[in-house]
Amino acid sequence: MTCQNFCVALLHWEFIYLTTAFNLAYPITPWRFKLSCMPTNTTYDFLLPTGISKNTSNLSEHYEAVVEAKLNSSTTYFSNLSSKTTFHCCFWSKEDKNCSVHADNIEGKAFVSTVNSLVFQQIGANWNIQCWMKEDLKLFICYMETLFKTPFNTYDLKVHLLYILPEALEESPLVPQKGRFQIVQCNCSAHDSCECHVPVPAAKLNHTLLLYLKITSGGINFQSPLMSVQPINVVKPDPPLGLHMEITDAGNLKISWSSPALVPFQLQYQVKYSENSSTNMRKADEIVSATSLLIDSVLPGSSYEVQVRGKRLDGPGTWGDWSTPLTFTTQDVIYFPPKILTSVGSNVSFHCIYKNENEIVSSKKIVWWLNLAEKIPPSQYTVVGDRVSKVTFPNLNATKPRGKFTYDAVYCCNQQECHHRYAELYVIDVNINISCETDGYLTKMTCRWSTNAIQSLMGSTLQLRYHRSSLYCSDVPSIHPISEPKDCHLQRDGFYECIFQPIFLLSGYTMWIKINHSLGSLDSPPTCVVPDSVVKPLPPSSVKAEITVKIGLLKISWEKPVFPENNLKFQIRYGLNGKEVQWKMYEVYDAKSKSASVLVPDLCAVYAVQVRCRRLDGLGYWSNWSSPAYTVVMDIKVPTRGPEFWRIIKEDTTKKERNVTLLWKPLMKNDSLCSVRKYVVKHHTSRNGTWSEDVGNHTKFTFLWTEQAHSVTILAVNSIGASFVNFNLTFSWPMSKVNTVQSLSAYPLNNSCVLLSWTLSPSDYYLMYFVTEWKILNEDSEIKWLRIPPSVKKYYIHDHFIPIEKYQFSLYPVFMEGVGKPKIINSFTQDDIEKHQNDAGLYVIVPIIISSSILLLGTLLISHQRMKKLFWEDVPNPKNCSWAQGLNFQKRTDIL
Repeated sequence: MTCQNFCVALLHWEFIYLTTAFNLAYPITPWRFKLSCMPTNTTYDFLLPTGISKNTSNLSEHYEAVVEAKLNSSTTYFSNLSSKTTFHCCFWSKEDKNCSVHADNIEGKAFVSTVNSLVFQQIGANWNIQCWMKEDLKLFICYMETLFKTPFNTYDLKVHLLYILPEALEESPLVPQKGRFQIVQCNCSAHDSCECHVPVPAAKLNHTLLLYLKITSGGINFQSPLMSVQPINVVKPDPPLGLHMEITDAGNLKISWSSPALVPFQLQYQVKYSENSSTNMRKADEIVSATSLLIDSVLPGSSYEVQVRGKRLDGPGTWGDWSTPLTFTTQDVIYFPPKILTSVGSNVSFHCIYKNENEIVSSKKIVWWLNLAEKIPPSQYTVVGDRVSKVTFPNLNATKPRGKFTYDAVYCCNQQECHHRYAELYVIDVNINISCETDGYLTKMTCRWSTNAIQSLMGSTLQLRYHRSSLYCSDVPSIHPISEPKDCHLQRDGFYECIFQPIFLLSGYTMWIKINHSLGSLDSPPTCVVPDSVVKPLPPSSVKAEITVKIGLLKISWEKPVFPENNLKFQIRYGLNGKEVQWKMYEVYDAKSKSASVLVPDLCAVYAVQVRCRRLDGLGYWSNWSSPAYTVVMDIKVPTRGPEFWRIIKEDTTKKERNVTLLWKPLMKNDSLCSVRKYVVKHHTSRNGTWSEDVGNHTKFTFLWTEQAHSVTILAVNSIGASFVNFNLTFSWPMSKVNTVQSLSAYPLNNSCVLLSWTLSPSDYYLMYFVTEWKILNEDSEIKWLRIPPSVKKYYIHDHFIPIEKYQFSLYPVFMEGVGKPKIINSFTQDDIEKHQNDAGLYVIVPIIISSSILLLGTLLISHQRMKKLFWEDVPNPKNCSWAQGLNFQKRTDIL
């Protein structure tokens, strides 16, 4: 009994001095540790069974056996405690189960006592604690949860964390003042767990962080001893990313993953996996420093489950959380890789392990088929060990889609038996043309590319990537390991468009299209572009077009664009203005030229003209066409000639006067060049001399003929001047009686054509031309006329003739001295009409007779052959008879 009281007194003495001290701090470990608290005036008689020694070695051996029996009595005991009860708390862990309790005595000297943790576990309040630094190195976290079923009420659990982080690395953390601590409230859940967050600046990751916890539960306050830690030593990495399993070319299972993105140091990894097959089961746990692990001897029909976590490789640290479990199942036939995405012209290989009824088929017995329709030649097979067979496809062509299937199926077979599983081969033509052009202001470069030429692969994304070199392009463009993506937007025309702005004119931009897919990525052949070499200049400005006066050429002028500064060549297109302009091209290679003149056939038409330009050395593009310029129709030269004219004479026999009316047709634009402002009639007589009369734009003019001879000339006048070449007509009384036309005949050929023929008598006068008139007889109809050359003796008149009408035809010889006497007829020539009609009948009848004769002859020939076959089919050839041998049937034989 005396020994027992001594032990209790000793424990009571220890707890008096066990108060939280700031000069001795508990070092936080990377693993979990425990916080346990109990009242200072607690006795342990009710926990110790009879006969059990109260020394600390016996406590550790027997407390666990009596915890359940004494729990109700301890709960009753703690329910009687008040909020002013003093508790002593300590830290312990699985590695060190002795609670190190630090306290300050009145003199401030440290006093340390060690008590077995089982004392606190069974009769105190206990929590699990783990502290770590997040991978982003911005937040320090402490997590605590109730370790055992506590006798304290935890429905109102409140936790605060108090911390201090020195400003300087060398500042001593031994005796901090309580007023300097900062306080954060922890987030507590309904499951008796709390999480406390402490922000840590990046510059203080190596500083010592001092902290302690204040816990309120069931109205009772607990305070942990002081803790210390350097945040950089307890960094907890995030789970590894991209956990992936695949079969290697050698038939092994490769487990691979990626390091967390924000971790600032190299990691080591713990990999745990299990294998489950019909013939084997195994589990393994390995630690590696690489981001992959190979598992040997993968079997078909097996299942693998893998998890990975990370921890700092060099120095202290905390193991991160396990990644999500990943399961990988192998089939009875293993293809590796199971799917291949590649480009046209490449070489690829598939490997296969074939399992048939729990036995692996020898690689020498495996054959390969493509789409189960084409057996792959054995020359493309390779034996890789006893179990693995390999097939290689060289220089591949693009896959041709077969319905909804956009791949070729590759089958691994056991002799003639093929499993229904297959590997998939995707071959894509990645030859994508990227074209770029730099704008005329030299501020941006626009690149365009289309995917119409390549086979679309479901789930794939396309991205333009580029690398800019400092100056120009290399001779052979290649994909650079350092590249940047470029945003491209789909346009309505099906092209993607990307804009580079700003640009470096002399830099080389190497570009290619990256096709990303879950099966892998492909790159199109790279192309290199120098912005200065793909400039599309601005179109020439101030374009003007005109027909030059007196010269008669189409002149085009323009202004060169400001950029680029290179020498330019120019291209002109011009044509008659209309709905559809028929363009003609003209090029100017003189870089200094700002105008050009071209010959055009019609000087009096409106021409549309456009100009564009391009670098003289051929680099870059043609600019857009300029806005069209149009010529204005204006007079270019004086009219080429005056109008042709004729006269109508009305004679007054009583007064012996004749009224002459001149008739002419308006000049066409090609003759007037390009308009006629007025006509001028020029008279000449022997008595009155020469005078002129302005008749404006009229085409008829009447004057009085009173003298023996009266010459008239009509001039056409435009803004340039009067015509130089004009027609003259002389009216002479004596010449009007000269009769040189002996006969005149008119032959109607049809309703629109009449043939005139005539004969002439010899004459001493110079014949310039004939003028013929015609009109409907007995009607006051319009007289029609035309000029006929002097050398012809017949002429076809084209007009609309009415067969039932009678026409009057007149033929006037026109001499230099004046107009001669006309020959006039008032009807068509009858004899010739009948003859013409008869000739027309012959032209119709003769071809009919000839055709009928040929048809009759052909019919007779055919009938003769048929009759001969019908009646003479059995008549023998006498030359084939034996009795006729040696006889000459052409020689006459006299029978008598």
